[in-house]
Formats: sequence, C-alpha cells, structure tokens
Amino acid sequence: MRIQIENCQRRHRILKRPLRKVAQRVLNLLAQPEAELSILILDNDGIQQINRDYLQRDRPTNVISFAMQEGLGAGVQPQLLGDVVISAERAASDAALAQIPFEHELWFLLVHGILHLLGYDHERGSAAQAQEMEQLERDIFARLIDEFPLNDNS
Repeated sequence: MRIQIENCQRRHRILKRPLRKVAQRVLNLLAQPEAELSILILDNDGIQQINRDYLQRDRPTNVISFAMQEGLGAGVQPQLLGDVVISAERAASDAALAQIPFEHELWFLLVHGILHLLGYDHERGSAAQAQEMEQLERDIFARLIDEFPLNDNS
C-alpha cells in the first residue's frame, strides 16, 4: 500500500478513506503520484514523546515529518517519501481557535508535512524559501477545499 494511515488516538474521529484520498491528491499535485507515505495520528502525549526522543524538543507540536530521502539511506527506495506524524488533539484545538472544521486543519497539517518530506523547509531555509513553501501550502490547501467538500458521508 502506498499510503498507510495509523490512528493511535481515540478522542477524534479519523476517517481513513477520505484522508487517504486527500493525501493521494496532494502527492498528485506535487508530481509524486507513485510516492509511498505513512501517516501516523497521535494525541498530544504521543507526539510530545516523538518530539522529545527524536528532535530533543520536550513539548507537543502539531506535525512532525521524517523524510526517507535524506541522510545515509537517501535514494535506496526513491518512492518512499517518509512519515508524517500529526497530533489530532492539537489539530482539533487549532481548528477550534481558527473556527474551521477539524478535517481542514488535519489536511493542512498533512500538506505541511508532505512538503517537508519533499525538502521544503520554512525554518532552516531562507525567507524566500519559507515564502515559497507557504504559498505552495495555501495553493494546495485551496485546491483540496474545492475538490473535497465536507459532508457526513466522507
């Protein structure tokens, strides 16, 4: 399976089929239709543990990406992009603050994470690179909103 989704939290309902469709659309828009991707959905405690253990930041965050095309193993499996880890708890609280649907925040975090897997970096790159990433995020997210209307039968 090219897009694997693991939901390890129980507080927020995650519909895997629509999320997989959204992920595939993002990959298509980024000219990566054959890419393999893993999506892990956690609560704040779970993502804080990963953030602490792998990034030495002992706090919860909204999304973390682990790219497989960087470092020693880069290129071994060129279709394997890596893992996107999302806190559903943080996504829900951020969505409530922004007064947007939970699913939209989840999609936005997924887009952000996938862009990191493809080498985009708003933190360590230049201001121009950060702006390029943010514009691409907005463009892709706008397409998702148009193409995937929310309904009760998602």
